[in-house]
Amino acid sequence: MQFRLLPAFILFLGSYFPLALILLVQDIPNRLWNDRLCVLPHQGESCTFAIFAHPTAALSAAALSLTALLLSRYLLSKVRLRFHATVVDAKAVPSDLISYVFPYIVSFMGINYGSPSQLAGFAIFIIFMFIMTYKSGLIVMNPLLITFGWHIYDVTLEIDGKKMTGRALKRGRLVPGMQRMERVQDVFFLGDT
Repeated sequence: MQFRLLPAFILFLGSYFPLALILLVQDIPNRLWNDRLCVLPHQGESCTFAIFAHPTAALSAAALSLTALLLSRYLLSKVRLRFHATVVDAKAVPSDLISYVFPYIVSFMGINYGSPSQLAGFAIFIIFMFIMTYKSGLIVMNPLLITFGWHIYDVTLEIDGKKMTGRALKRGRLVPGMQRMERVQDVFFLGDT
């Protein structure tokens, strides 16, 4: 089974919600960090309502990635585990963070919503990151899945008398024994029988 392009992109985009929050906070102008926020209009005191330098872009990016994150959770709950396999051996592995770390580093190197050329370059970078993770079959090796309770394992499975090894995702703890499963790209999704 192959992840369809749109659900894969939603999963990928949702994984960058923390980055959108970082960029959102970085869009607050320096002068506002010491100002009071207005609670009521026309308080008569020096306060401000405008928090972000580029509210449309900053809030849209955060809302889009949050929506993708929530849709990812929903989409993962809809993966049907149609087959059975016996887990012979399972070892928890740390998720592959390197492909997700690069965009976070970029956020601290001066990207800002006020620079269309920087945003265009960043968009191209993200698109290529998506293409590489999608084509390599690693789209589900998303470290943000940990927040949903998913864990990544190196497993040895026995399916119809044949042993197979690979990476598996399971919500919760994986113990050897019978599991329901589905293979998506090169990753086994596992669930209790």
